[in-house]
Amino acid sequence: MGKTVLSIVGARPNFMKIGPVIDGLKSVGIAAPLVHTGQHYDEAMNDRFFSDLGLPRPDVNLEVGSGSHAQQTAEIMRRFEPVLDEIAPDALLVVGDVNSTIACALVAAKKGVRVIHVEAGLRSYDRAMPEEINRVLTDQISDLLFITERDALANLIREGIDPARVIFVGNVMIDTLVKNLPRAVPAAATLSAAGAGFAEGYALVTLHRPSNVDDPVVLTRLLTVLAEIAAATPVVFPIHPRTRARIEQAGLSPLVEKADMLLLPPAGYLEMLGLMRSARLAITDSGGVQEETTALGVPCLTVRENTERPITVTAGTNSVVGTDPESIRATWRDILATGGKTGRIPEFWDGKAGERIAAALAGRL
Repeated sequence: MGKTVLSIVGARPNFMKIGPVIDGLKSVGIAAPLVHTGQHYDEAMNDRFFSDLGLPRPDVNLEVGSGSHAQQTAEIMRRFEPVLDEIAPDALLVVGDVNSTIACALVAAKKGVRVIHVEAGLRSYDRAMPEEINRVLTDQISDLLFITERDALANLIREGIDPARVIFVGNVMIDTLVKNLPRAVPAAATLSAAGAGFAEGYALVTLHRPSNVDDPVVLTRLLTVLAEIAAATPVVFPIHPRTRARIEQAGLSPLVEKADMLLLPPAGYLEMLGLMRSARLAITDSGGVQEETTALGVPCLTVRENTERPITVTAGTNSVVGTDPESIRATWRDILATGGKTGRIPEFWDGKAGERIAAALAGRL
């Protein structure tokens, strides 16, 4: 009788990671049903990502929606338990660090179902980040932990996890990038449709983390320096709906509108991939963008005080600059003058992480 591994997605960062895993599982004869918790519930964006990435439609959608961290996590657990009982998989596979990850892992662990964590061992060592709590706890209750970079093993050993349960497979998000790069929408097409008078040489901006957009002081600081950059370098800014709402609530819309920035609605994956590939630099607080720009060789300024993806700094093109305007300006000027960090593609970021995961599970289930 064949084995079944039930996979979970809940938020857009998960979508970019689960496709290579499911493809790999199916290639070795493992059944791979998919549950979408509905943690991110924008149906238009969900449909866009599923079609862009060629993902199978979820077998179950829990349709949880928004809420506080406690409400959302509890509701996912409540709705997921009967689904787990009905499917009765041999193992549960979760990716990343969103609320759906820890919620479903907790349900499975308490019911004696093996938990597999893809993208384990990443640490920012900032417990103020909800994602950091999710990462640490998911790793503690996982039976098998797949890591994207070798340094993650040291983090897990430090937390008392048996290294025999840890396997270095590489980065499934880069699998998705490698697969879809030939299909990326050219930046010129996206920018032309938006009425831009340029197709290259721009800075691509993404901001969404609460630490940056929920504090009006920090948000004002970031938008002010972005406006300064836009006066000299074209700035392309696909605005996350939550970020747009915070800008409006803080009364900062005039600052953004007066600046010479190209404001776009949230981009689909293939549009975003094209924009990243052709950018002169990226300015972001996204973990995924840090990884993708490293894979693409595009200089990246991370406007956070830390990163859970240190290999993007030590090997890649990423610089962690915080939210201090002078630090952001200095790194931006350096990129204009020198071209920025060239970096290298990290080990096993080669488009085959999903295959390695499948091979490991075929041997261990």
